[in-house]
Amino acid sequence: MIAEISSRTRRIVSLFVALLVALSAGLAVNASRAAQAAPTFKVLAFYNGTWDAAHIDFVKDARAWFPQAAAQYGFSWEATNNWGLLNTANLAQYKVVMFLDDAPPTAQRAAFQQYMQNGGAWLGFHVSAWTDNPSSWSWYYNTFLGTGAFQTNTWGPTRVTMRADNRTHAATRNLPATFPSSISEWYSWSNDLRQNPNIDILASVDPSSFPVGTDPNQSWYGGYYPLVWSNRQYKMLYTNFGHNAMNYNTNTGLSSTFDSAQQNQLLIDGLHWLAGAGTVPRRRPRRPAARSRPPPGTRWSTGAAASASTPGPPPARTAPPSSSTPATAAPPSSTSSRRPAAATCGSTTATTARRCST
Repeated sequence: MIAEISSRTRRIVSLFVALLVALSAGLAVNASRAAQAAPTFKVLAFYNGTWDAAHIDFVKDARAWFPQAAAQYGFSWEATNNWGLLNTANLAQYKVVMFLDDAPPTAQRAAFQQYMQNGGAWLGFHVSAWTDNPSSWSWYYNTFLGTGAFQTNTWGPTRVTMRADNRTHAATRNLPATFPSSISEWYSWSNDLRQNPNIDILASVDPSSFPVGTDPNQSWYGGYYPLVWSNRQYKMLYTNFGHNAMNYNTNTGLSSTFDSAQQNQLLIDGLHWLAGAGTVPRRRPRRPAARSRPPPGTRWSTGAAASASTPGPPPARTAPPSSSTPATAAPPSSTSSRRPAAATCGSTTATTARRCST
């Protein structure tokens, strides 16, 4: 009888211990999942989204791709067209700020400059550096970006072979010596960034790409053109790409900025460097693809052919006079090859109003 009770007790104790082990394991798994789900850093992207169909299409592209990338690489990504959120109190929540298609309105500039000077981080695309009047915000255009004024653009949008000029930087160390870009229009500047000791050029146009452009009067035939760089005095990265190929007659996107795996790698590695997040974590099973389900009303296709068949007129940009020409470009055309003044110009910000008048 005593032996039977003892045996029953041992079974009860064994079951109790097994239950405790199972509960502990479950709690550990849940804690691990919670830790994985917690974002390592937060990114806030600002956009205008009201002028130039190609830039609007890029914003849609970014708003589809970055949330997928954030979910896979363990950070959070938000986008807003409310530039009023570019204020000191709100920026304190974010490790990285992005400008997708514009620079801030005058009222928000001081807060952004303070954020950067206090150790904040920034990633900017393409037209966020465009200006024909760098003295309007000299710290941003001359000191921070180093570009000065817009000088020339290529047309139509094309891929280039990008050359990694600095392969020891965290943003480029996982890249090959050369790699394909996405399709984009490309900008050059009045300042030669190679002469600025604060500028660290990470990637440029590889000479094998020339000529760049499909319009003979708006193409680059040789020279040195920086495409991605950082300013050593700040946590920042600027990328020259961010302009999708468009059929302006039908307002249809013809390319995706996120269809180059190596260029995407640069963005992900660059973001982790900006955020101080160290080594990029192993990506989760599903890799972010170029926009596979575009927003309603937007259609696109990828491929090099898109660069050679971009109907509709290209950019209405007027290059300001400059005593410095960083590279060789054909003179601007005065024919019908210019993009129409954007009917979508609806913003009242000073920067957009200026551009809409060009």
